[in-house]
Amino acid sequence: MPGSVTSAFSEQEDFEAALRAEGCLGLLITGRGEFRAQLTQITLHRLRVSAAEERLSRIAFVAVPVDMILMSFATGTSALPTWGGIAVRTGEIVILGSGQRLHARTEGVSRWGMIRLPVEDLTRYGRALTGAPFAVSSSVRCWRPPPAAGRELCQLHAAAIRMAQARPQALVDAEAAHGLEQQLIYALVDCLSAGSAEEATPVRHRHQDVMVRFEGLLQTRPSQNLTLKEICTGLDVSERTLRTLCAEQLGMSPTGYLRLRRMSLVQRALRRGDADAVTVSEAAMRQGFRSFGRFAADYRALFGELPSVTLRRRLRAGMPVLARRRSHLRV
Repeated sequence: MPGSVTSAFSEQEDFEAALRAEGCLGLLITGRGEFRAQLTQITLHRLRVSAAEERLSRIAFVAVPVDMILMSFATGTSALPTWGGIAVRTGEIVILGSGQRLHARTEGVSRWGMIRLPVEDLTRYGRALTGAPFAVSSSVRCWRPPPAAGRELCQLHAAAIRMAQARPQALVDAEAAHGLEQQLIYALVDCLSAGSAEEATPVRHRHQDVMVRFEGLLQTRPSQNLTLKEICTGLDVSERTLRTLCAEQLGMSPTGYLRLRRMSLVQRALRRGDADAVTVSEAAMRQGFRSFGRFAADYRALFGELPSVTLRRRLRAGMPVLARRRSHLRV
């Protein structure tokens, strides 16, 4: 059933949970400061349309569902993202084919839009509208559509988001939802039936595969303080190669990424109030931190408060801290 949700977030975990519907399997905040984000999500008959504004830099691990295609583009004047080591340029659309997995990195404030739909539907509409075979690549591409077609798509997307935010009840009407969906599909076909693309090379595909396996290794062994040597052995790559790929796709060293992940896991444990993470020192030690003075200083620099403050807030609540949405409208 068509509908929309607009939410403002002050907690990373809640934002990450909402992004799962957009294919996000993990989110790591890399910027320092108070977390704030806003997300609008629209569900139509075939399409899913979304738009977000994020205040802090982050790294997301994205997985496109099988038989789906995902298209993303920057909105506004914020810094452009990097997808799988490919830096997006102004006017480009990132196209992720069915089953693609990669890291998406932003720097500073970011505003983006996204459209997701079944590959079969896009292929069928493309063939009907162009009168020619319409192929959809399964790889990662940065597509540069004709300027007029690109502007039309962005304007339609922005109008849909404004409608969802101001008059969400309008999208419940089946006829209105169908009309909006048809306009967006036509605009997508116009964008993709002409233009030029920068596709990932075979070397880029191999690099992305290494980083996908790197992320998988960390997710399957979250509580183990793996060394760089152990990780490289598990991935069958050299330390030099892993450092190069992490700098390219994550914007930091593998050890820096590991430390940031571990710091984030400590914060989540303290905020959830895990039964076996009663104290700050226990939560920190579980993630391999031994120098508590340095840990506390780094924690404060990253999250804006000492870990003891995070824990006390949870204890005052008398229950696990749940991520909260400041505003939530569902139709």
